[in-house]
Amino acid sequence: MKETTLSTNTVVPVEFSKSWLDDQPMPKGGDELQCLAEALYFEARGETVKGQFAVAEVILNRVESERFPSSACGVINQGTGKKYQCQFTYTCDGHKEIIAEPRAFERVSKVARAALDGMAPELTEGATHYHTTAVNPRWSRVYTKTAAIGDHIFYRHTWRTASN
Repeated sequence: MKETTLSTNTVVPVEFSKSWLDDQPMPKGGDELQCLAEALYFEARGETVKGQFAVAEVILNRVESERFPSSACGVINQGTGKKYQCQFTYTCDGHKEIIAEPRAFERVSKVARAALDGMAPELTEGATHYHTTAVNPRWSRVYTKTAAIGDHIFYRHTWRTASN
């Protein structure tokens, strides 16, 4: 478990629990926080807190990779507008995105803030892709499986470089 030091010099260990999230302050931030929180809401709000952190990690791993856009918003919206050719289905499935569960959005926003701040330990061994257990995409056969957390399976490219 990774720890972080707050401005009051209090060390707060990251815990993958709703009670830990509930104890965190309301997150502040701009577009990157908003994009990541929305992605977590639509992609992982039904997952455990650990599963939500894992999905956030994938998005941030993509930001660090030269193969993807260099911002969370860029990664999340890559391919948007092309039905089912986007990176995250909720951005191109033709359904209006409505945040109907404010408590769930508050929690994933806190996950997003902690992930952006680098507070969580690595969970996916460098994964840049994931899918739910309900599907078996063709691309999953050519990537290396790194983790299974909740209803998601995580993958990275079979070969790794310093820019992965």
